[in-house]
This record gives sequence, C-alpha cells and structure tokens, in this order.
Amino acid sequence: MRNLCLSVMTIFLVTFANAQNASVSWGEEFKLKKGSTDLSVIHADNTGVYVKESHMTLKSYFVIGATMRESATLIKLDKNMNQEYSQDFNKELKGKDYERFFFLKDKLFVLASIYEKKEKKLTLFAAPVDKKNGELSGEFTEVNNWVKESKADDINFNITYNSDSTKMVIVSSIEGREKNNYEVREYDDKLKQIGKTIAISNEFDPKTFQLADVLYTENGNVVMVGRQYEYQEGKKKKSKYLDFSNYNIRVYSPDGSLVKEVNTQINGKWLVTTKVIQLPKRDIVIAAFYSNSKRGSEINGILVQRINPKTGEVIGTSSKEINTSLITKLEDDDDTDDGDDENRKERRERKKLEKIQNEEDGFSKYMIFRNFLYTPDSGLVILAEKYHHYEYSQTTTSGGGGFGGGMSSRTTWYQVYECGDLMMAKVDRAGEINWFHILPKQQREVIQSGSSSGYGGGLSFSAGNNFFDANAYNMPFYAGFGVLTGSKSATIIFNDSKRNLNTLELGQRVKKMSYFRKSECFGVDLDLVTGKYTRSILFSNDDVPTAMPRLASGLGKDLFIIGKEDRMLGRSKIAIAKLSLKN
Repeated sequence: MRNLCLSVMTIFLVTFANAQNASVSWGEEFKLKKGSTDLSVIHADNTGVYVKESHMTLKSYFVIGATMRESATLIKLDKNMNQEYSQDFNKELKGKDYERFFFLKDKLFVLASIYEKKEKKLTLFAAPVDKKNGELSGEFTEVNNWVKESKADDINFNITYNSDSTKMVIVSSIEGREKNNYEVREYDDKLKQIGKTIAISNEFDPKTFQLADVLYTENGNVVMVGRQYEYQEGKKKKSKYLDFSNYNIRVYSPDGSLVKEVNTQINGKWLVTTKVIQLPKRDIVIAAFYSNSKRGSEINGILVQRINPKTGEVIGTSSKEINTSLITKLEDDDDTDDGDDENRKERRERKKLEKIQNEEDGFSKYMIFRNFLYTPDSGLVILAEKYHHYEYSQTTTSGGGGFGGGMSSRTTWYQVYECGDLMMAKVDRAGEINWFHILPKQQREVIQSGSSSGYGGGLSFSAGNNFFDANAYNMPFYAGFGVLTGSKSATIIFNDSKRNLNTLELGQRVKKMSYFRKSECFGVDLDLVTGKYTRSILFSNDDVPTAMPRLASGLGKDLFIIGKEDRMLGRSKIAIAKLSLKN
C-alpha cells in the first residue's frame, strides 16, 4: 500500500492496574505515512476492530498547479488489536470525493460523492466492502442526488444513524439567498430509501438563521435547532450588523408539518449554548447554558427541558442559577475526625476554595456541553468543558534571500485549541441539581495549519492548506477528554501533567499542559449517583504513542483510544488501546 505502510515494532499488550475502575491494554505499534488528516476507530464487533485513516491525494494535475481530494484507508485489527489488513481506497475513489465508511447491521459501505459543475448536481454514491479483506464487493451505486437552483446555493448533508442504529439517515439542506430547504431520508441495510422524504421549508431569512443541530427521533419526528440573529444598528451611520438573538427549536412530523415549537426563553436571560439529545426509549432532553446579560462574559445558569418525542410537549422544565457557591466540597471516605492533621497545603487549598464559593462568580461563556449520561436513578449527569478555538499567523521577513537579492517573507498559520475546566453536574428527575463539580485543567494545543513564502518580485509559494475548516480535520488531537460509561459509574480520560495528580477542585493550583508527548493519561472515576470521584494515572504517554482521548470511540462496554506519535524524520507511530470498566 502506497499511502499506508504498517510494520510491527513493539508488542505492548500491557494492562495498567493503577486505575480504580478501568484497565487499559495496548496492541502492537505500527507505522503510518505522514499526511493523515483524520484517524479514528469506527467499529468493533466479535471479529475485531476497524480503524479509518483519511489523507489527501492528487485529484487533477495542471501545468501550473494541481487539485487535491480526500481519500481513505481501512485498517482491520483482530481482537488483540494486531493488524489483519490495511486497504487503501485511492484507486477505487478516483474521480470521487471520499465521504465516510458506514457500518449498517452486519454490512459495511464506503460512501463517496461527485459534484458536476455544469449540471450544478451533487451525487452521493455507495459501494459494499467485504469486511474479511477490506476490498470492494460490488460497484458504486447512486444513493441520492441534489441539484442547485443557482450557483450561489450551498448543498450540505450529514449522514448518521436512526435512534437504534438499524437504519441510515441523511439530513440535507440547500441553502440559498432567499430560503433554506431541508430534507430527511431514511435508508435500510441495502441503502434503499424507506418511506417518503421529509421536506421542511424554513421561512426564516437565511442570513438570520443558522442550523445548529438536527435530531431524528424514534417515531420519525425531526427536531431542528437553529440560532436566530437580528439586525442591530452599528456605530457608523447606516451600518448594521447581525447579533445573536435566541435559539429556535421545532419538532416536525414525518410529513414535514410543524408539530410544536418549543419555548426555551427565560425572562431576562439569554441562552449562550444548547444541546439536544435522545437516548433509546427515553425523552428528548434539551440542555442550555444562559447568561443574565445579552453579551455577558460568563454563564449564570443552566436550563434543562424534557420533551415528549411524539407530541413535542414539554414534560418538565427546570432552570437553575449556577455559580461557584454550588461547587460540592469533596469529602474523604474516612469519616474519622483527624483533628489538627490538616497540613498547611491542604488548609491553603481549602481556604482558596471557600473564598471562590463565597464570591459566587459565574462561569466562562466558553463552557460548552460535551456528554449527557443517564443515571441508575433516572437522573442526568451533564459533562461540559471550557473550550476556545482561534487562529493566528506570524510573518517574518529577511533581506537578500529572494530572487535578485530582494526581500523575502514567510507567513505561517496556526490553529489554537484551549480546553479548560471540566464541569460535572447531576440533575435529578425533578430538575434539581444534586451535585456540581468543577475539575480544573488547562490544555493548550497549537497546530500549524499552513505556510507561504513570498519575494519582492511578487512570486510566492505555499505549503499546506492555509484556510480550511478545522473541524473537518477532527482537531484538536491530544487536548479535550473522552468518556466510557458503565451501569453505575463513568471514567473520564484526558492528558495532563503529572503535577496535577492531586488537583481535584476549583481553587487548587493547576499546571498548564501543552507538550502532550510528556503528559500522563488520567482516568477520573465518577460515581453517577453520588458524584464522588477519584483521579489516577492510567498510563504515561512517554511510554506509548501519545493518546488522543477526545477522539476515542465508545463501542459497547469498551473505549478504543488511538495513540499517535509524529516524528520529524520517518513515518508516524500508531498504536490502539482498549479501555474497559471493571464494574
């Protein structure tokens, strides 16, 4: 294989037992050719584990340049996470743009698309893949197509599963200047459409409406979450700008008619971020953070609503002001009175936390929802993270380095991801917050995304993709966290400094982590009912390829983690780990 060469280097298969509720086992290391844009575990069954690797390859070549397309490789590992095969799809995807691999029941498909500029037509294709050897077992056939009315229209689609993962669902939109149209289609395991297309016409001005989330419920209803904006007068005369107004949440029936518009407004409050979820056989849950001021710099409360997925009726609504005074003080399991055994460091940390709680400050507006976990007592545990992404560039100039001795310059672009404090809170069935924790962490990942060099005569050279959708490349790689959920507890994993081993509460000093190669991968064992948690080291990233917890895949009772080590010379080093809960 040209784009992915695997070779066995070291066999790990070591189980680390120093975490209380989880064990980790690593498979063989293998090598990966440079240039990967995405790497993730996409499926696991009784035959093994499937890993997807994406990369850019040549699409067309011209005398003065070339165009690139995304391609992919499928890697199959056995139950011990040792390689069985790696199948490069460069040849099969020639002339097409790779979309994704899709497992449906016991079948595997590769999905790709073609855009015909002259006809303004985008077509989605699928081909079956033999899971035993990774080769195509049939030809590409058309799944669906979309045609633009105007060149200015944008065609967007998302491929996902229905509520019980037995069917494929495609949510698509054609967004234009005057209106946006949305369509939802459901497909069986032969990728044949089931039932009629759900067509939804949005009466909002496309400039003032942004689709944020779509949920396809068990009974076929569609929940659409949008961000609404309104025009505001600017500082200059006759100038206007769009300002976020509120979230709009609507439930549509399978025939596209409006069932219910959910009212999430709270008097005098402004929603900052929201998330809609539904687990099998349960209600729709809407969670949102809100601020007490329209452009507030902090979050002051949380809203949780339970919605009947069939009728769209609100079953219950609860809102709660949240601030640092709600932080639950951790208590030791040992109830004995230690008297004056509290040392100076512990006393200093306790007083710092008490000071924070007494000030009753809000939380950062960059706090976003990550996970929702149902508890054995019908409650809901909410995990959120402080997250901020931005980009910047640096330009350096020098003399005499260009053609004819002119000035030369080089510009480098960087993507910065800051993943901060972890919020853990439990909301019971009645909507009350039972416990509320903040685990301090500071992760900062900086990724070079492109560069260009120019000379005084106007000649320039570029390397990399300077302006790209960072989310399409599944960044960040090493910052953030992953979660493995059990029946009574959950393990939260993330990379951090060893010096933060005993950092459990807001108010304690935390060391920033930015060099992940020298980090430890921690496991936080959280009791979903009581909220008690402990923190321990799962393994050291100094001993294995650096773990990417945020990109971990929870499949059944196991969590699969990819470790990746990029090297200046030679190919990247990869290994896969399996994390399993003991209870």
